[in-house]
Amino acid sequence: MIKSSEQTFFEGAPAKEDLILNLIAGITLIGLPFTFGAVVRALWLRFRITNKRISVTGGWLGKDRSQIAYSQIKEVRSIPRGLGSYGDMVLVMKDGARLEMRSMPNFRKIEDFINQQINQTTSRNSSIQSSGF
Repeated sequence: MIKSSEQTFFEGAPAKEDLILNLIAGITLIGLPFTFGAVVRALWLRFRITNKRISVTGGWLGKDRSQIAYSQIKEVRSIPRGLGSYGDMVLVMKDGARLEMRSMPNFRKIEDFINQQINQTTSRNSSIQSSGF
């Protein structure tokens, strides 16, 4: 048996408040597209954030999966939604690609954790690269 040093910080679905607010908005004709989007997110979007990587499973029927190591992330951007109870987050990669994570519950704590992991990865990589003459 191989012991993994990977520890899960957060694993779960989007914020329930997002679904509730968008269901209420679905009463109007203008709110229907937002309601459908929130229902699809609630059914098939899942986040897993560990000390080694970030995994996002989503898409139609949850068939799309993205995994990102902290060494690939250049910047984390976030914005609160739902009166600050949840938020959206965008991870900007070093190659310019972006990964959007919508309706993240506890997004401030998760953002702090991701930034901490990025800083640890950067400090480890700089200490490895500084060896030489």
